[in-house]
Amino acid sequence: MTVASLPTPSAGDLVEGDEIAPGLVAVKELGGGTQFEAWLAFDERLLAPVVAKVLRPGLADDEDARAAYGRELELLSRLGHPGITRVFSYDDEAPRPYLVMEHVDGPTLSRLISKNGPVPVHQLLPLALELASVLHYLHGVGLCHLDVKPSNVIMGAPAQLIDFSVAHSLDEAARLTHPVGSDEYMAPEQCRPGERGTVGAASDVWGLGATLFRAAAGFRAFDREPRWSQLEDAAKPLPDFVPRPVAEIIEACLVPEPDARPTPREVVDQVEPLLARLPAARLSGFSLKRL
Repeated sequence: MTVASLPTPSAGDLVEGDEIAPGLVAVKELGGGTQFEAWLAFDERLLAPVVAKVLRPGLADDEDARAAYGRELELLSRLGHPGITRVFSYDDEAPRPYLVMEHVDGPTLSRLISKNGPVPVHQLLPLALELASVLHYLHGVGLCHLDVKPSNVIMGAPAQLIDFSVAHSLDEAARLTHPVGSDEYMAPEQCRPGERGTVGAASDVWGLGATLFRAAAGFRAFDREPRWSQLEDAAKPLPDFVPRPVAEIIEACLVPEPDARPTPREVVDQVEPLLARLPAARLSGFSLKRL
């Protein structure tokens, strides 16, 4: 992920069975990012599994890391949408600040693709609808996520968009002068703010398009090397097995010019008819009839 300059974090020092905080026990490491490690944990107060995001060792006194923590906490505390995980508790004064968040049972989209390959169209279309719904909501309350990518999507019911550590208000995003995001999923204007356009809501639509491309194709729309190849190259062609109407929606999201991309609402309007035309699901060997 590209963010303002941060020191290289040390490896996490938590192990399974450790207490993250009184009554909050680490169960299984889920990964994390530059600033946080994420753990499946058991919360004895809730008597339920949760996700704990814990600031990495060595960053407790880092101003940028603490600012990102505060930004994510502030944003998640005031957001309410079925596709955004809830915050149950937090401690910003702990030696290593942490958030306790809703646990959504499901793999990340990136893990699902790595294990099973391309996402079939009957799963891809609902995914597109659910992610576009989250982005429509966020933009409506004046926010942009700026890091939409498969590893930030939990394949629950509905899909959840996670990790708001680099989210900005639309006004803040428009004033950005440095790159923010994850290299292969950054819109051109995120790579070169001002030079290639203004960072904002359309940047999230690019991330949506790049995410859906990888889900549909099983590979990335742009190569990792050279860095930010999306500044010079067009997206790779989608495989022939991706239905053309679906491919056209994804390609529209990846148009280089921000103003030419569809809004999340327009993505929803294009996806819904395609979803309605899919064959109805039925159990093999059974015919379900209305009584």
